[in-house]
Amino acid sequence: MKIALVHDQLQEFGGAERVLMSLKELFPKAPVYTSFYNYKTLGHHANEIRKWKIIPSWAHFVPFFKKLYSPLRFLAPKIWESFDFSNYDVVITSSGWYMSKGIITKEKTKNICYMHHPPRYLYGYETSVEWQKYKLIKIYANIVNHYLRMWDYTSAQRVDYFIANSQETSARIKKFYRRDSVVIYPPVNIPKIFTNSIKNKNSYYITVSRIARVKHIDLLIKCANKYKFNLKVVGDGRDLEYLKNLSGDTVEFVQHADDVMLQKLLREAKAFLFAAVDEEFGIAPVEAMGFGIPVIAYSSGGLKETVQNNINGFLYEELTIDSIASQIKKIENMSDSLYLDMREEAYRESKKYSEENFKKNIKSFLQKVA
Repeated sequence: MKIALVHDQLQEFGGAERVLMSLKELFPKAPVYTSFYNYKTLGHHANEIRKWKIIPSWAHFVPFFKKLYSPLRFLAPKIWESFDFSNYDVVITSSGWYMSKGIITKEKTKNICYMHHPPRYLYGYETSVEWQKYKLIKIYANIVNHYLRMWDYTSAQRVDYFIANSQETSARIKKFYRRDSVVIYPPVNIPKIFTNSIKNKNSYYITVSRIARVKHIDLLIKCANKYKFNLKVVGDGRDLEYLKNLSGDTVEFVQHADDVMLQKLLREAKAFLFAAVDEEFGIAPVEAMGFGIPVIAYSSGGLKETVQNNINGFLYEELTIDSIASQIKKIENMSDSLYLDMREEAYRESKKYSEENFKKNIKSFLQKVA
């Protein structure tokens, strides 16, 4: 089969880009179509991505588009509908914020969408930019989003098969698009060897995230300030300076961590803290579990699928400092044997989401439908 891959944009590296890299390893000859790319902002992954055959849209060559693509998102339909896939048997779209599922294919070409999430800004979920507090921007965005919601639904009907990255995302596909989907969890980098140890109990807490207010890292920092526990915040983003100004002496920021450093930080942490709301899956918490780290997370979205309360971590019901602290106290007061058991369960859960399982499930699905 002639296969093409399609991805929203290649300007930052996150969970969606990990999925794309795994798909590219499965189908090494497949070209990657995208709205635009920027090697300079892809970090150490840029070296690998440079080897790919990348086919950008016309928008890639428009000056300043890479900086203004969010306010210019009304152009997304024109971008995706401009590509020609008539020479391919199968096109797999890796679709999320920028709706790459909106491509048009002919009848002989199977259109398969791996859905990371329907666009959060179209359906009332929290977003990285609080655009609704600015009156003029709110009026503009509401007009644009009304048009895009209609197109988002219409373009979803062009897809032959949906694959969802979680049960949470599958439910949203059903709700917003009236379409069924198959759940194939995304690939997570899980260590082959796990060493269980109680020395982590005297260590620090950690969170790994894009630094944006929508992730509610400020709550984790305020909790660390109030209860005086050590917290490492790993990541970069638009709200870094705001969070640094909020932090006390027990909070440390690690802005740029390569894979080796990140693995060391995770391996030595006592628990992973997570406060995002309505997260579709949450790769970072599962990656932490791969190092035997219990996860303390807000009971919301896809985290309820991976974090089993009192087994491999703890879920809290209220998005407050005291609610987070109450779960941290459970870790602090846990006996060594129970803590070791929880670490073992965390690692066992993480193995369900290995890259090997992802590739096996994608292959199996394609054999059935294509």
